[in-house]
Amino acid sequence: MTDAASWFVPDWPLPPGVRALQTTRVGGVSGAPWAGFNLGDHVGDEPAAVAANRARLAAMLPAMPVWLAQVHGVDVARLDALPAGAPAPVADAAVARAAGRVCAVMTADCLPLLLCDRDGTVVAAAHAGWRGLCAGVIEATVAAMAVRPAALSAWLGPAIGPAAFEVGDEVRAAFVARDAAAADGFVRGDGGRWFADLYRLARQRLAALGVPAVHGGGECTWRQADRYFSYRRDGVTGRMATLIWREA
Repeated sequence: MTDAASWFVPDWPLPPGVRALQTTRVGGVSGAPWAGFNLGDHVGDEPAAVAANRARLAAMLPAMPVWLAQVHGVDVARLDALPAGAPAPVADAAVARAAGRVCAVMTADCLPLLLCDRDGTVVAAAHAGWRGLCAGVIEATVAAMAVRPAALSAWLGPAIGPAAFEVGDEVRAAFVARDAAAADGFVRGDGGRWFADLYRLARQRLAALGVPAVHGGGECTWRQADRYFSYRRDGVTGRMATLIWREA
């Protein structure tokens, strides 16, 4: 199977001129434990392997993605103002209006989220692990897009599923402190632990903002070891990319 054959286009009704793509772990040149299509240059993989995988991806895109230095925060990189050759922005989301600027986030259990307005004038990608999701990365990304939330639609990419994502009471408490309705995104486990549903928690935040159309969700990176990287499952592992851009 070729690299591109294992990637997939989100099942999401995008306006003309907007493209989106999700990579998987299949293909590539990285060896174990990063095998095979690892795009993360911060996980211990051979730099040459990461560079080769990134080059293969870039060959299918209008330009190399603007890779972010993700820190589980809420900062948003505005790619239109980013000079060519600039260092990777320290951010967990990216927004672009200019054609050919590829927004990308990398994940291996955290929730990747894409946004686009109905006219196809602005696109965004956000890295929404539980810390960033709780702190407001979705809200910050929507604000940076500078359009009415009612004009937006979203796609939720592959993340660790609600039957696999076990967290402590402090995680649930942090979400509930911001919104009591977030309690519905947690199911009690054993020993004071909880199972968190990132998809449901993200949908709650999008609904509260007034984003009317949300697609995707339902995959589980932890359970699908042959298709997805999972940090929770493997510890040392690779990273996938979730990408969106406007065509020229």
